[in-house]
Amino acid sequence: MQRKISPGIYVREPGILGRVGDYCGGEGNVVALVGGNTALAVAKDQILSGCREKGINVSGVHWYGGECSPSNVQSLVREIDSSTNIIIGVGGGKALDTAKAVAFQLDKPVITVPTIAATCAPWTPLSVTYTDEGVFIELSPQAQTPAAVLVDSSIIAAAPVRLLAAGVGDTLAKWYEVDTTSRNLKSAVIFAARETALLCRQVLLDHGEDAVHSVQNKTVSFALDQVIDGIIMLSGMVSGLGGDQCRTAGAHAIYSGLTYLPQVHQMYHGETVAFGILGQLMLEERLHDAQDLAARLVPMGLPVTLKQLGVIDPSEKELALVGKGAVDAEDMNNMPFKVTPGMVEKAILAADNVGRTCLR
Repeated sequence: MQRKISPGIYVREPGILGRVGDYCGGEGNVVALVGGNTALAVAKDQILSGCREKGINVSGVHWYGGECSPSNVQSLVREIDSSTNIIIGVGGGKALDTAKAVAFQLDKPVITVPTIAATCAPWTPLSVTYTDEGVFIELSPQAQTPAAVLVDSSIIAAAPVRLLAAGVGDTLAKWYEVDTTSRNLKSAVIFAARETALLCRQVLLDHGEDAVHSVQNKTVSFALDQVIDGIIMLSGMVSGLGGDQCRTAGAHAIYSGLTYLPQVHQMYHGETVAFGILGQLMLEERLHDAQDLAARLVPMGLPVTLKQLGVIDPSEKELALVGKGAVDAEDMNNMPFKVTPGMVEKAILAADNVGRTCLR
């Protein structure tokens, strides 16, 4: 067995970016920033100031390219000055995955600086790769394990609230999918992954609503701190401990199927995944669990009906498209029973009914 479980250090506190130099080694080291334009506009000045304070030089600030694609990674590998010995990734999941992939190719350490709490990408030694057009390619292990994860909670609090809610939705799927895919596995490390996933779910359900209110008010709170840690650290630990035996399943497969409908493209990934969890629960004939979860999603502003996803009165053709797309997704192969397109169609309509009942 082999696992890459965690980064070297995880720090979550307001203003931490002003001390980024503390995590970049000694004076004279050279860093390159790789990130999204919006994220760099928010965080760049604090990072540069923190580097200057410790005598850390900056070789350049680079846009990651918009997708974590092989061509963007290779362009950055060529573009980054050869004097650079540390990569700092700044932004959301795709920007951080790109920075980790670039660091892997250059064989340099990477520090991740998430500006939103939407995925566990800041933590994991993996990169989700896409074509330049945004079509999924693979979950690539050619990504550097972060030497440090630096989370400025005041920046997370100032980000759009839908992004935090989407992070909750995507991370909640961790438990429901891990529970399904690893229920019959008996090893100690899988047990640890399952227990961590269950704890993560509880943290998000206990504090998610209050955390959403914190971001609406642009304030840091105990609840927001717990949710940030759940989305980034606890969820990342599940991936590290569970490895390939604790993977995505029905919820993410249904997400993939729903993305075949253009009207769903307005939604963030985690928002659609949240509805996908309800669909997976209906595939498993777990009505009570779906009803309970839907009631917890609504106060956080997460979608529980097809209409909230932009899908109004879906036609038979649209349902068939979603069903086939979900079954064709690799994630669906991780379900413990064979799933057909017709089963998916019935499951999402049943999930929609649960959500509509919850909203009444």
